[in-house]
Amino acid sequence: MPLLRKEDQRTKEIRMDGALNVMKTTALTGKEGWEGWSMRIFTLATGGYTPRHSHAWPHINYIISGRGTLFIDGEEKTVAPGDTAYVKGGELHQFKNAGEEDFSFICIVPEEGDK
Repeated sequence: MPLLRKEDQRTKEIRMDGALNVMKTTALTGKEGWEGWSMRIFTLATGGYTPRHSHAWPHINYIISGRGTLFIDGEEKTVAPGDTAYVKGGELHQFKNAGEEDFSFICIVPEEGDK
C-alpha cells in the first residue's frame, strides 16, 4: 500500500494509569507492508502526558508540532518541532505537552511495541 490517507488511519484515545489527554494514530504497520515495524503519531492535548514508563523495545521519535518535554536520562528535556529522540529499550521516559496547543510526535517501534 503506497498511500494510507489520514481518514483511513486508526486513531484511539490512550486510557491507562499515568496518561492524560493522549491520542494515538497508527499510521503504518506490517498490515500495510512495513514488516517488523510500526509508525504511530501521538497527539497530547493541553496538559497531556504519557505515563512515565519503560519497556524492552527501543523507539525513535520525531517532533511534529507544539512544545513539549521528554523525561529521559533522569531529567526533563525541552523538545521542539524538528527534534529527534532515540529512547533505548529499558530506558525510563515520558512525554508531556508544555504548551497551549497540541503537541504531536511520530513514534516508530518494533511491531511488538505497538499493542
